[in-house]
Amino acid sequence: MKRRLLDFLACAMCKSYPLELYVFEERNEEIVSGLLVCPNKECRMWYPIIDEIPHCLPPELRDEKEDKAFLKKWREKIPKKVLLEGRPFNLSGEVT
Repeated sequence: MKRRLLDFLACAMCKSYPLELYVFEERNEEIVSGLLVCPNKECRMWYPIIDEIPHCLPPELRDEKEDKAFLKKWREKIPKKVLLEGRPFNLSGEVT
């Protein structure tokens, strides 16, 4: 994902803009892995960036198993607010 794409992305649920960006892996000016987080404290939605693609989908189209695997893989770099309170899925019920 190119950083300039952030100018066009908003939260799929509450439409808040701009999304907070956390970069985990970057190559050739492309964000390979990272996290987009809604800035709205009540919304708490987060969206993974996997293989350079931002997965900005509403909850009903998300894959819980894939999302939780993403959270576990990057748990050391993901903010605690996302790990414990993020929507649509989080790791609050699991040992982190």
